Amino acid sequence: MTQQVPSTEPELGGVRNFRDVGGLPTADGRRVRYGHLFRSGHLAHATEEDAAFLASLGLHTIFDFRNAADQKLEGPDVELPGVRNVNLPLSDPADGSEFWKMVRDGDLDQLHAILGDGKGADRMIGSYRRIIRERTAEHSQVLRAMAEDSVPALMHCAAGKDRAGLSIAITLLALGVERDAIVADYLESNAAHRRYKVHRTNSSASAYSPEVMELLSPLFDARAEYLTAAFEAIEENWGSVDVYLEQGLGLTPELRERLRGRLLD
Repeated sequence: MTQQVPSTEPELGGVRNFRDVGGLPTADGRRVRYGHLFRSGHLAHATEEDAAFLASLGLHTIFDFRNAADQKLEGPDVELPGVRNVNLPLSDPADGSEFWKMVRDGDLDQLHAILGDGKGADRMIGSYRRIIRERTAEHSQVLRAMAEDSVPALMHCAAGKDRAGLSIAITLLALGVERDAIVADYLESNAAHRRYKVHRTNSSASAYSPEVMELLSPLFDARAEYLTAAFEAIEENWGSVDVYLEQGLGLTPELRERLRGRLLD
C-alpha cells in the first residue's frame, strides 16, 4: 500500500484550527488516509484565498455542528462549489447565548461566580458527557454518511475544538485509531495559531487581565480531561466502544468496515 504524501497545513487568513487528520495510527497498524478527513473552526470568515484552498480539497461534505446562536454571531459558512453542507447543531459546551453574553460583558466578580473554583472546567466536562449520551442520532448520521459516500469530509463547529473535536474523536474511535493519538490530535487545538480568539465588549486592559483570562481559560482550552470524560461516558453508558458504536450509533460491523475502507490506508 503506497504511503500518500501529507498535505501541508496552510496559513488560512479567516479560518482557525484547520488541519488534515491524516496519518494517525490505528491499533492494527494502519493509518488515517491523508486528504480525506479534515477539521477546523467555522468557515464564515474565510477569505477568497481560503475558499480557493478549501475548494481545492475536493470535499464531498462539510459537517457544521454550530447552532443558530453561533450562526447568528458568526454568519453562514462560505459556499464552496459542488460541496454539500450539512448542519447538525450540537449542544454548545458553554451552554447558551446568555452565558456567552456574560463571557463577553461580565466583570471579574461575575465571571468568578460562574467560572471560578473549577466551575468552568466542570461545565465543560458535563457538556462533553452530555453530548456523548444525548447526541447519538447526530453522530450516527455523520458516520453513516461517511461510510456511504460523504468523503472527503470536513467537520467544524465554532472554534473547531469541542463539538468538532468530539465528532472527530468518535470517528477516530470507529476507525480503530489508538487512544493516545486521538487525544494528541485533540490537544493540537491549543496551538497559539489555532486557538479561538477571545472577544470581549470592553477593550480595556482590565477586560483581558490575567485574572479574567484565567477564569475564561477552561472554555477556550482543549484539555485531556474533557475528552477523557467523554470516553468515560461511553464506557459508563455502553460498557465499551464497540457496543457504543453498534448499539448507540447503529454502526454495524459492515458499515464500520466500509468506513475504514474509505478513510484508512
